[in-house]
Amino acid sequence: MMDDVRGLRGSVRTKDGWAVRNAIVTVTDLMGRQTARFHAGEDGRVAGGPLPGGTYTVIVTALGYEPAASTLIVSSRGPADLGTVVLSRAGGAELPPPGVWTIDPVHSSVGAVAQHLGLSSVRGRFGAFEGRIEIGERVERSRVVARIDAASIDTGNKMRDDHLRSPDFLHVDAHPVITYEGSGLTGTGPDRWTVHGRLTLNGHTHPVDLDLTYLGTGPDPWGGTRAAFRATTELNRRDFGIRYSQILEAGVNAVGESLRVEMEIQAAQGDSLPQA
Repeated sequence: MMDDVRGLRGSVRTKDGWAVRNAIVTVTDLMGRQTARFHAGEDGRVAGGPLPGGTYTVIVTALGYEPAASTLIVSSRGPADLGTVVLSRAGGAELPPPGVWTIDPVHSSVGAVAQHLGLSSVRGRFGAFEGRIEIGERVERSRVVARIDAASIDTGNKMRDDHLRSPDFLHVDAHPVITYEGSGLTGTGPDRWTVHGRLTLNGHTHPVDLDLTYLGTGPDPWGGTRAAFRATTELNRRDFGIRYSQILEAGVNAVGESLRVEMEIQAAQGDSLPQA
């Protein structure tokens, strides 16, 4: 029992307070010689045998995180209290803990911006969509699947929306669903990631990367946890077989070639949404 009281104790967490699973804690003396080595559990907690009184250097490492080092002073009678060690993710910002997250369409938006007449922008949004995010144990292996009802496009003008649903553009009768499947992430900065995936639109599938920003995690009113993301990408409509080109007398293409997609995503932890 005395050994348990005097043993090494602590926890390893992310900046958001999530457990870092299976972190390695290495203890060295002042000469740099390894004295002990411990592994954090699934809950991020560290528990090990007692250390002799003295001053030590503790180095905490985990796959995908920057290492952290600190000084630990152990009295001859007291416990070796490591406290909470906070690790920063290598190559990018902290992301939510591993597991399934369900996109909440009520608190999310999927929109697009296109150039009109080479002068102004036309904005639209899709009113019906669903999706699922799987944060991997190794965040680079995270995945996302999203399905969008192509006919739910809304630009605020019925005549234009009906034309967008026609075979000239989305051809929703033949291709009612737009799908995106992301199969991995790459860190691109302290708060940005690139999602690598494939978009199927108008019956054509093409590689599309998303520029992703993680906005944070917090509790919701139903006792669950929410995570928020912002993502953007640029599409060339010709990649997806949309070649409609109304040429005016002045020689100006009425609809631009490129389309900017903008998404604000809120996801609930778990494989279903809470019942409000």
